[in-house]
Amino acid sequence: MQIPVYDQTGKEVQKIDLPSDIFEVEINTGLMHQAYVRQMANARLGTHSTKTRGEVRMTKAKWYRQKGTGRARHGARSAPIFVGGGIAHGPKPRKYTKAMPKKMRREAIRSALSALARDQQLVIVDKIKLDAPKTKEAKAILAALAGEGKALVLLADRDENVQRSVNNLPNARTLRASYLNIRDLLGHDKVIIPLDALEVIKSIWGREG
Repeated sequence: MQIPVYDQTGKEVQKIDLPSDIFEVEINTGLMHQAYVRQMANARLGTHSTKTRGEVRMTKAKWYRQKGTGRARHGARSAPIFVGGGIAHGPKPRKYTKAMPKKMRREAIRSALSALARDQQLVIVDKIKLDAPKTKEAKAILAALAGEGKALVLLADRDENVQRSVNNLPNARTLRASYLNIRDLLGHDKVIIPLDALEVIKSIWGREG
């Protein structure tokens, strides 16, 4: 697949061929969904907890006598039907982690990259360089490359100037290319990839990797 390469001003400077084993694989929507659900589930802490009727701080004595009051029978004020009582079948700490084979995870990333390439959501840029953290300059660069939608900027290495500038924008964020994941790929309108970040993607997500 041939795709244009732009400079920071949005001007086309060359064309390159994207590797077909990463950007032209068969798009498997079900696999991408499975990978997304797994990532979101594994991000959950699972620390939620409610108290049962045996754990609330309340007397366990019988509330009132069994007979003669004309009211329903109750054993304790801590029953779930009363305000301040315990919670019936409430959440307790648990793990939400899901397993997924490595080959399936890698194929889901390739499928997502292929879908983005097919839908023209990938923007290849020769480089993104800022001499100092300048949010205004970063906004102008992203507007020229990605328009007004949500943009994900991939970086080959840590770059404080670019990261601080882009991350100040409400509809943009940066991500190291080595940390590529299904949630960030599918959660943005445009994915901006400098050439050095593209080399990282090739080295990690190529078929030989």
